[in-house]
Amino acid sequence: MDLYRQGGMAAIQKEIDHGFGDRTFWKEKLAQKDLQFGYYESTNTLLICEKNQPSLSLYRKDNKERFTRIKTIPAFTGKFEGDKMNAGDRRTPIGVYTLTEKRENVDQFYGPMAFVTSYPNLYDRIRGKNGDGIWIHGVPISGDRDSFTKGCIAIDNGELTNLDQNINYKNLFLIIDTKTKTYGNVAYDAIISQLYQWRYAWKYNDLQAYLSFYDTTFVRFDGMEYFDFKNYKQRIFERKETKEIFFTNLNIIPYPGDRPNLFMVTFDEVYTSDKHNFTGPKILMLLLNSDNSISIISEQ
Repeated sequence: MDLYRQGGMAAIQKEIDHGFGDRTFWKEKLAQKDLQFGYYESTNTLLICEKNQPSLSLYRKDNKERFTRIKTIPAFTGKFEGDKMNAGDRRTPIGVYTLTEKRENVDQFYGPMAFVTSYPNLYDRIRGKNGDGIWIHGVPISGDRDSFTKGCIAIDNGELTNLDQNINYKNLFLIIDTKTKTYGNVAYDAIISQLYQWRYAWKYNDLQAYLSFYDTTFVRFDGMEYFDFKNYKQRIFERKETKEIFFTNLNIIPYPGDRPNLFMVTFDEVYTSDKHNFTGPKILMLLLNSDNSISIISEQ
């Protein structure tokens, strides 16, 4: 009431926005969450591909909101070990992807259908990885095939059809790693609280605080590097615009590979200001440092 008396609804809103950056709030909120594979608001389904003993596993949240393995399907993956770096290297990529399309009119070599993955994703592109056409598909309807792929994930045709009937391919994540890992000991409360501190600095035009969340190695999706990005944001913040910024469908996914402190963060953003409006998906790649601070290394 004092806040309202002194500053109206704007003052109350600012205090609430500040409160979302409180780590204690998120620690309590996450206490009963299943965090073994990350924090997910937008989906209840994960596909996890393990390359060491090639398989594709379907996980779904049960009635207690815990990810439960529904099925593990033997799979074929790329001929060579390691992460995919270049077109034609016959490796299956390591990373986090979505399925962007279902193709039903495919060559019989790929079985009855194929799901197209989002490779190369943001993190792949900023590292200079290339190539495309990484699919989840079936096996030849007639004829034989090798016991490996050129980089795709291939499973039995009946299993592929059954998978298609049991997923919404537009609303899941595909995690590809050398082996299945869990990440329940990660300080997700620290990550989320700082994402809201970043939002607070962004919304209320605190440039110094906003930039403190970015690593100097930062590269934006279009190749803009940290110092150019800093100057670009300084020009925008100097306008002192009134902004509204909302996040929904937040996901925080530990990223497979050799950087155990790397995370992919996705959410739906609504941004409105005097000069610009945006509604759509947002992706951040960030590091969780040893002091539990975050450093954003890329965004799209």
